[in-house]
Amino acid sequence: MEPLTKDTCRGNWGTLLLPINPDDTIDFSRLSHEIDVLIAAHVDGIYSNGTAGEFHTQTEAEFDQISQLLAEKCNVAGMPFQIGVSHSVPAIVLDRIRRTQTLKPSAYQVILPDWVAVTNQEARGFLNRISEAAHPVPLVLYNPPHAKRVLPPAGYQELVETTPGLISVKLLDGDEQWYEQMKPLADRIAVFVPGHHLATGVEKGVAAGAYSNVACVHPKAAQQWWQMMQTDINEALQVQNTIQSFFDAYILPYAKKNFSNPALDKLLAAVGAWAPVGTRLRWPYQWIPETDVADVRKGAHQHLPGWFFDAI
Repeated sequence: MEPLTKDTCRGNWGTLLLPINPDDTIDFSRLSHEIDVLIAAHVDGIYSNGTAGEFHTQTEAEFDQISQLLAEKCNVAGMPFQIGVSHSVPAIVLDRIRRTQTLKPSAYQVILPDWVAVTNQEARGFLNRISEAAHPVPLVLYNPPHAKRVLPPAGYQELVETTPGLISVKLLDGDEQWYEQMKPLADRIAVFVPGHHLATGVEKGVAAGAYSNVACVHPKAAQQWWQMMQTDINEALQVQNTIQSFFDAYILPYAKKNFSNPALDKLLAAVGAWAPVGTRLRWPYQWIPETDVADVRKGAHQHLPGWFFDAI
């Protein structure tokens, strides 16, 4: 695929969720089917090995197999794709890039080193070396709220100025002041916000897209919502209100019970029933029982617009 730029890295991106067998192995047959469904949904892109993709539980052999499968299918279909190379060991990040360059991803997604929090200088040094190794494939910095080092808006500005290959950031958004501080950065880099806040991010003139938890409910419906934002932002904001009411009523209670984000995202996919992912997580993480899915699905039908479930 052609490398992405800050202007072409946009839209509704679907994440790979790992189908896990009872013996804790990855079901690559189900994963292959999942990729086919995402491609058929015409999402703007697909990415692997984010938090929801459980990169933190994979062996190197599994990372290679996932990356190869995604690349083969996306290159045939002309679907942009990003490979998540995140790892707590920086040398392994470099090695993952070297091993996957022949797959021709559209971008690499990476976290900052995350055992000892990095200084500004260390973050710059890390990203510059990663960028040099990845060239001409650009970088997307994933900086989630649970990272050891969560950057303020000015911190992203500094990294953009010193890392030519950095085209996008994936982060948690904030309040009105945060959006005002991020506007200058949005002119220089593609800012991706959480999926259930995407209409707000677009309305504020900051968000270029989302690596979307809404796409976990159903990628085709999430794509339709993204397209709505381009033509009727007020209607899209109303849809966002219904999405958030569903999340507040049916998903937030699981977060308050300390289920992880991957557990929540797999629950959403099970509710949407668009691919045979299942709710099971890899050891040692706890998943939400499949027996809970029916009740949450009823809640989704109550809260979400009718067209949302026409896709399912």
